[in-house]
Amino acid sequence: MKKIVEVEAMENYRLRLTFQDGLVATVDLSDLVGKGVFELWNDYGQFREVSIGPSGELVWGQEVDLCADALYLRATGKQPEDIFPALKKDRAHA
Repeated sequence: MKKIVEVEAMENYRLRLTFQDGLVATVDLSDLVGKGVFELWNDYGQFREVSIGPSGELVWGQEVDLCADALYLRATGKQPEDIFPALKKDRAHA
């Protein structure tokens, strides 16, 4: 499980994230703005109020939270199987 240890809100709905394993990445969340619970971010000031929750996730008050694992995947372009080896399925050989 990945954890975020530092977050900085940047312009255009981007976040600079530092993960516990040392990865530093910028993640663009502009595609989420205005959709469902992310309507909160229509007020850009609300987006800038991001903080780190007790499990290393990102939170915006009590309205919105984002899983650190999902953000890690977005930041790296990796697939879930890449960071959770137990998800890999054994391939049958014919």
